[in-house]
Amino acid sequence: MKKRSLLFTLAAFSPIFLWAQNNLSVKVIDEKENKPLVGASVSILGSLASAQTNRQGVISFKNVKDGDYIVRVSYIGYKSVEKQLMLDSSQELLVSLSSQEFIADEVIVHATRANTNAATTYKNLSRQDIAKNNLGQDLPFLLDQTPGVVTYSDAGAGVGYTGIRVRGSDPTRVNVTLNGIPYNDAESMGSFFVNLPDFASSVDNIQIQRGVGTSTNGAGAFGASINIQTNTRTDTAYAELDNSFGSFNTWKNTVRIGTGLIDNKFTFDGRLSRIKSDGFVDRGASDLKSFFLSGAWYGKKSLLRANVFSGKEKTYQAWNGVPEEKLFGTTQDVESYIAANGLQGADAENIRNADPRRYNSFLYKNQNDNYQQDHYQLLFSTNVSENLSLNAALHYTRGRGYYEEYKAGANYEDYGLTPVIVGDSTISTTDLVRERWLSNHFYGVTYSAQYKANERLNLTLGGAYNEYKGDHYGDVTWSRNPLFIKNAHEMGDERFDTRYQYYFNDAKKTDFNVFAKGAYQLDRLSLFGDIQYRRVGYSFLGFDRNLNNVQQEADLNFFNPKVGMTYQFAGNDQVYLSYAIGNKEPVRDDYENSTPDSRPKAERMQDIELGYRRTTSRFSLGINGYAMLYKDQLILTGQINDVGAQTRMNVPDSYRLGLEADLKWQPVRNFSWALTGALSRNKIKDFYEYINVYDAEWNVADQKVNHYKSTTIALSPSFVGSSELAFVPIKNGEVAFISKYVSRQYLDNTSNKDRSLDAFFVNNIRMSYQLKFKSVKNIGLSLLINNIFNEKYESNGYTYSSIYQGDPAIYTSNFYFPQAGTNFLLGLNLRF
Repeated sequence: MKKRSLLFTLAAFSPIFLWAQNNLSVKVIDEKENKPLVGASVSILGSLASAQTNRQGVISFKNVKDGDYIVRVSYIGYKSVEKQLMLDSSQELLVSLSSQEFIADEVIVHATRANTNAATTYKNLSRQDIAKNNLGQDLPFLLDQTPGVVTYSDAGAGVGYTGIRVRGSDPTRVNVTLNGIPYNDAESMGSFFVNLPDFASSVDNIQIQRGVGTSTNGAGAFGASINIQTNTRTDTAYAELDNSFGSFNTWKNTVRIGTGLIDNKFTFDGRLSRIKSDGFVDRGASDLKSFFLSGAWYGKKSLLRANVFSGKEKTYQAWNGVPEEKLFGTTQDVESYIAANGLQGADAENIRNADPRRYNSFLYKNQNDNYQQDHYQLLFSTNVSENLSLNAALHYTRGRGYYEEYKAGANYEDYGLTPVIVGDSTISTTDLVRERWLSNHFYGVTYSAQYKANERLNLTLGGAYNEYKGDHYGDVTWSRNPLFIKNAHEMGDERFDTRYQYYFNDAKKTDFNVFAKGAYQLDRLSLFGDIQYRRVGYSFLGFDRNLNNVQQEADLNFFNPKVGMTYQFAGNDQVYLSYAIGNKEPVRDDYENSTPDSRPKAERMQDIELGYRRTTSRFSLGINGYAMLYKDQLILTGQINDVGAQTRMNVPDSYRLGLEADLKWQPVRNFSWALTGALSRNKIKDFYEYINVYDAEWNVADQKVNHYKSTTIALSPSFVGSSELAFVPIKNGEVAFISKYVSRQYLDNTSNKDRSLDAFFVNNIRMSYQLKFKSVKNIGLSLLINNIFNEKYESNGYTYSSIYQGDPAIYTSNFYFPQAGTNFLLGLNLRF
């Protein structure tokens, strides 16, 4: 593994120099006024060359080889132009752009996007990039080849519950927006893409900004922000069928239709999807359904788009993982685990006989998670004048669902019930089935205004107001024994279907932010400033000073400034430097299980980014270093607060230092090599671990404290690398060899190797072929073979430790989420 890591490091960070014959200079001007267009996007199709024009409206590409090329030029508010040229010597190309009859959909996300000259670290993915791997796996897996990303799947094959970590930051620290509208859950701050199955099939482009990034809406971006834009305008009518089949009885069926442009004003698009899979893990099945509808009106100066989309998921729970004793231990280790956890009957036989890598502790047939999420978006953009454009969006999200589980030997007192007396017997425990419900409403408005004061100065003012209302409640839906005295006479029955609600609480959260940012061009130097004010109000059920459950409130005010500068060299070389401050509030569990005295503080981070970008026709490189300096970062320590709960605690000082590279080399047209590398040091300066000491009745009698200096932050690998070798052996055909390496990850913050995930190196092969046949515009065949060398690895896990009855030995329980071995997905695309 060390050799593999070294190879990735050398490949990702070694400078590569290319020699070619010609220079191509492209100048872009306004057709009517003959003035240069600053920031126009220029790309040479079939090569890697892509950049924006400078203050003179010029961009130069050096070392372009001889050949026939198509140069594409685009600029918001203007019609895109493609020009063919045969290059056999250095040339200067003049391109005139005429005003667009319609507003382009890109203006919808313009306020929260980083452009080519931005002093921030980002990665753009086009619809074509996403479609290559979109054969049924969840959206995080389609982002796996971007720098510093680690993905994981509860069921092991990328379908169902999945997650993404960027720079070691978990999903609660990754801000996600859909057309500029927040997607993270307002309370847990997680992003659950399982609630939007096959959403990637309705996505036009994605931008991932690592670090704090530019101002955005919703939760603070402490690891990254993922900015997603859905379908944009398609002028011609189409119908498209996508069908995939693969290992573990995985099926994906997608139908897409679009009217094209009607009367030069209207478009309508729709998608209907179904994904089903048995999962790699036993009983890790998923049944996912979704739809997406979009209608747009295009005027000469305005755009109005309405999106309605929904996802419904039914997923068998696989979130317990596999205990270490089963995954790596001996038969005796498994028997010891059975005895220590009191497993009996079917549960004991299950862990004895299951495949160690596919073991699932749940056996109840309806141990399912059920959730539906409906989204409504109304997006409006208008050009008030040549220099001023306005954007606004109204949104509403309705979410509701539950997870059902079987609990054996549940205590009546834990459900607010008194034991039932039948004759001479007192019944204080029962087997039962419970449902834990979440029902919520999320709605609000986002807005922005872009003002181009002159050729040098661009200003943006934006913000949002969002409100969340959520009900949390639990119902007992079945009990083996009677729950109440009134049905004790029914003891002869084996089933009691009386629904009983054993808890209920609601929450309300408001989130207001306003930001102003500007970019000023000084010849080759671009200066950037961004100021955001954010106010969060949260009303929730928590504990008071007397340990009674009462409604509490928390109000937080955040000020998030950002500054940066970018210097453009004579060619397509750039250097940039930025400094940003981000703040983030605690999540629901942090508040709910605390009193005002023990309530954790908000987190604060300083983010410094220094980078270099270079683009030529055959080579592109982005390399950056970063320092993310945390104050009061919230992490799990095991410490019990004043209500006896283990919640996350603030640690005063922690940091992430890293170096990232993202490069692509295309020495000839039919071969390319893309590489990413992320080398990092992620440390907590002083960490105190608290371990529960239990008495004979399994009550917490004390806590043992261990102190660590400069320890590694949990689930933060020191190196993440990826590689994609793509070869086009025949026209419209491609073969790609895709690799991913992730170094060791610790399950907690102690840097203990015995509580860690081993490094892993996984390789995939992707093959595709596109052809046309009569009235069929495209017939696409795709084959994705994952983990071709059958690597046995785990990309996620958790751990906890305890001490029993004064025994000085520490008992540690590690749990892992094994990922699938060799598996495949075969896809067929038909477009009419």
